[in-house]
Amino acid sequence: MTTIAFIGLGNMGGPMAGNLIKAGHSVLGFDLAPAALEGAKARGVALADSATAAVAAADVVVTMLPSGKHVVAATTGADGLFAAARTGTLFIDSSTIDVASARAFHEAAKAAGHASVDAPVSGGVGGAEAGTLTFMVGGTDAAFGAAKSLLELMGKKIVHCGGVGAGQAAKICNNMILGISMIAVSEAFVLGEKLGLSHQALYDVASTSSGQCWSLTTYCPVPGPVPTSPANRDYVPGFAAALMLKDLKLSQDAAETSGAATALGAAATALYTAFAAEGNEGKDFSGIVEWIRTRADET
Repeated sequence: MTTIAFIGLGNMGGPMAGNLIKAGHSVLGFDLAPAALEGAKARGVALADSATAAVAAADVVVTMLPSGKHVVAATTGADGLFAAARTGTLFIDSSTIDVASARAFHEAAKAAGHASVDAPVSGGVGGAEAGTLTFMVGGTDAAFGAAKSLLELMGKKIVHCGGVGAGQAAKICNNMILGISMIAVSEAFVLGEKLGLSHQALYDVASTSSGQCWSLTTYCPVPGPVPTSPANRDYVPGFAAALMLKDLKLSQDAAETSGAATALGAAATALYTAFAAEGNEGKDFSGIVEWIRTRADET
């Protein structure tokens, strides 16, 4: 049994910690939100009084925090998690953050005598609950080897993407594809409606031909064709629009820094910015189909 500290027990972190407990590990957790703490407690997570108290006796620390600045602030400095942990602790950061912050996290971990991987996830709340997440991992071969068996308890696909920060790079690229493809699928359904096609007819064609993609076959943005998609639950989020916008902004920051041309990524960012600005931050990101439909009706 491994003693694991889990910092960040929200919609993703809570069920991920729960899966570690189901596998027989001891998990001591902390979150600033009382509701997250209560949810984690119901899953069997022992609650610590602070993040530093949680990591003091841990063999492994998993962090799931909102942004790069939160990760760096929580882990570094005299009062940070790296200072509180025993030398040689393995740190797994599953937050989705910018590559520069991920690299700073690794550098500080190494300086403090710890092993580290950046391991953001794909699969949403449903994947976190089911333990079917995809982990995109950056770090040394040794750190990846140490983390892999624990990541396999929370996900079904574990990919070592390369050195420090490579996991975050892969996540940013993947979610740029996702944001673009969801807009494309949504626009196709709205166009199909205008042309008299039923949702099912368009789905039956596109899902078995060249238009096939995850945004269509697994996460279809209109009710009916894929019963498990959020479209059938009034767009209660598995992955909120605010999080998609965050990831798209990360992709555009990375594109600017690296000199990459991402015209469709920029367009998707602009559309999700407008969608979120109209009070849709808390809706599932696939709910953008309704906003696109409204725009079509206004033209």
